[in-house]
Amino acid sequence: MAATQPRNALGMKSYLAIWVGLLCIVGIEVFLTYRHLSSDRLLLFLLIFAFIEAGIAVMFFMHLKYERPSLFWSLIPALLFVLFMMDHFWPDALRLEHLRVVHW
Repeated sequence: MAATQPRNALGMKSYLAIWVGLLCIVGIEVFLTYRHLSSDRLLLFLLIFAFIEAGIAVMFFMHLKYERPSLFWSLIPALLFVLFMMDHFWPDALRLEHLRVVHW
């Protein structure tokens, strides 16, 4: 019995092209890092490229491109919740670094 591919399945060439594209984005990020830009500009560029990479990975490698749009958009509130919780509880974990408490 022959294996059948789903109607929206990508071939190996497509996955290879996506992988090469992701490698190109990483190359651009490394290039920007060595350009000695200001911290603010470098952070902005690296975050933009990181979001692009994450979007491509989620859409193609996690196969969310072919899911219902409602499933994809239902992930946004979960993402916002996680980012909110990281913003409010992560700084508490770093609080000890600023106290410079040394235990002998």
